[in-house]
Amino acid sequence: MNELDFSGKTVLVVGGSSGIGNGIARAFKVRGATVHVWGTRASAADYADSPDSHLEGLHYAQRDVSDAASIEHCALPFERLDVLVQAQGTVLYDLQEFKTAGFKQVVDVNLTSLMTCAGRCYEALKAARGSMVIVSSAAAFHSTRGNPAYNASKTGAFGLTRTLGEAWARDGIRVNGIAPGLVDTKLTRITTANPKRLEGALRNIPLGRLGTPEDMAGAALFLASPLSSYMLGQTLLVDGGMLLA
Repeated sequence: MNELDFSGKTVLVVGGSSGIGNGIARAFKVRGATVHVWGTRASAADYADSPDSHLEGLHYAQRDVSDAASIEHCALPFERLDVLVQAQGTVLYDLQEFKTAGFKQVVDVNLTSLMTCAGRCYEALKAARGSMVIVSSAAAFHSTRGNPAYNASKTGAFGLTRTLGEAWARDGIRVNGIAPGLVDTKLTRITTANPKRLEGALRNIPLGRLGTPEDMAGAALFLASPLSSYMLGQTLLVDGGMLLA
C-alpha cells in the first residue's frame, strides 16, 4: 500500500494559484488526486506571466476569500472533499499594517477567510472523513516588527488549527497545519530579491538555504495521508532550523 497515493481523492487548495499553495496543489496532482484551486485572478490564463504559477491539469476558479458572503454562497463542484488545504495569504509593507484599514485587509485574508472556507467545506469534508491543512507561518512563533497584522493573523491561524482539530475530530475530520519559514515566493521578494537582506536571512537558517514550495508540499502530503492518522491539531514548523537559534 502506498500511503501517499491520492488516486480517486478530491483536493481543494485555497490560494493554490501561486507560491506555496501551487507547489502543494501540483504535488497532490502528481500523486493522482483531482485538484481544485482557488485564486484571485479571473482565469488560469491570467497567471501566464507569473513564474510562481503552474496550473496545467488543475481545476481553477476565481474566489475572493476576503468576501465572506461570496464564499458562504459559492457553488462547490464536489459533494465530498478528501483534503482542504488553506494556503491563502497576503502581507502589506511600508507600515500599512499599523493602520486599521491595512490591518483589517490582512486579517480578513489570512485569518477570517480560514474559518469561512472551512465552514463552507465542512459538510464535504465530513462526508469524506477528510482532512484540512492550514498553512500559517513561522511568524506565529516570533515577532515580525514591521507587520503586526501578518503576525497576528498567522498566530491566530496556529490557534485555529488546534481548536478546529478538537472541534471536528468526532466528525471524522482531521485538522493540522504547516508553519513555513522563509520560502522564496512573491510575498517574500522584499527579502529574497535584496542581496544584503538575503545574506542576513540565510545566516539564520542552519540548512543554509531558502525553503521551496516543494518542501512545504512534502509536509502537506504527510498531514493529509494515513501516515499522520493519529495527529490532530498540530502545526509542523518547516523552517530549515531557523527558529532553533
